[in-house]
Amino acid sequence: MSAGARLPHILVIGTGDTKSEELLFMADVIGKAGGVPVMVDVSVLGDPPYVPAHSKHDVAAAAGTSMEAILASGDENSAMALMASGAAALVRALCEAGKVDGMIALGGSLGTDLALDVAAVLPIGVPKFVVSTIAYSHLLPPERIAPDLMMILWAGGLYGLNPICKAVLSQAAGAVVGAAKAVEKPGRERPLIGMTSLGSSCLRYMKYLKPELEKRGYDVAVFHSTGMGGRAYEAVAARGGFAAVFDLCIQEVTNAENGTVVTSGPDRLENAGRAGIPQIVAPGAVDMVDMPAWQETPARFAGRPYHAHNRLIASVTVSPEQRRAVARVVAAKMAGSAAPVAFLLPAQGIQEWDLAGEPLHEPEALEAFLDEMRRAVPASVTFTEVDAHINAPDFAVKALEVFDRWVAEGIVEKGRVA
Repeated sequence: MSAGARLPHILVIGTGDTKSEELLFMADVIGKAGGVPVMVDVSVLGDPPYVPAHSKHDVAAAAGTSMEAILASGDENSAMALMASGAAALVRALCEAGKVDGMIALGGSLGTDLALDVAAVLPIGVPKFVVSTIAYSHLLPPERIAPDLMMILWAGGLYGLNPICKAVLSQAAGAVVGAAKAVEKPGRERPLIGMTSLGSSCLRYMKYLKPELEKRGYDVAVFHSTGMGGRAYEAVAARGGFAAVFDLCIQEVTNAENGTVVTSGPDRLENAGRAGIPQIVAPGAVDMVDMPAWQETPARFAGRPYHAHNRLIASVTVSPEQRRAVARVVAAKMAGSAAPVAFLLPAQGIQEWDLAGEPLHEPEALEAFLDEMRRAVPASVTFTEVDAHINAPDFAVKALEVFDRWVAEGIVEKGRVA
């Protein structure tokens, strides 16, 4: 950091009435690491033994209420929900005023619930760190997790400081300061295109499309559709962060319909449309359900074709009837778009492992999906059937033709070539 540069201001968020030792310890580490700790108190019952920069009364006021009303709201759940609303509103205002360079929040399940709301209002590039007793737990719904959220398990620290707790808290405090100093925030020199895929072995179209789009003056962000990748994609789309999207792997829709933990939430394939972002959509890998490879395959999928991608993730195919149901869900989601949608249907297959000789090859089931998709696509969506496999060059060429036409028609912002 150059001489005279502004030190990063880090919000330190927690219930100061019950966790003052831990919060003050992190504030001290932040200061020693070259940051400026800004205390935000979200206590409900008591008061912290320090004067926070933003008190619980400030938080309540940001929620449009008072601490008295919050205390009278019913129980700890309703009270903390109101505090979460206020904390998120307060932090959003501070961020818009240029007063936030990063945040760190500390909590158990209640504190984590609040912290997730706060992190969600900060844009990508503002470091956000949550120290939580439920870090990485399935208790955390994917749709609540900010795209660049960092978490660490608050090991051994539920009540009071100890050597293990200090090691965790100091790592977290140092990490958020370091991130705030080193981050390169996303620029807007060129329009950004969002794209979804499933690795590069299952789906490969991005290997052709990304360089072609970059030649046309666009930046391209490719999201890995294994649950959290789709969640990150949806979060950026919800903020209007893309000029257009190639949402060509919507496999997480099938995951959500089948109740697997490999999910990006119920709003997959919806946020770009709500935000008015033009979408090119294809049914990449919607014939599969992903699941943890280290767990037993659920009984409802017994006997279905199975493929273990690695020791973490495996896939089974869904039945012809389930594929028809997914086709109808996909069609309904596209129908709600406030911007143009083009749907490309690759008639010869929708992922690498459905080819002849591969473990998930089921031509009759594929035909059931294709048939239902042809029937279900709404009139508001431009429908093109491509006589190719989704990984064939002809498919990528057709997707790029649609994009180029939209640019020529002014539907998509023109790229900026250096």
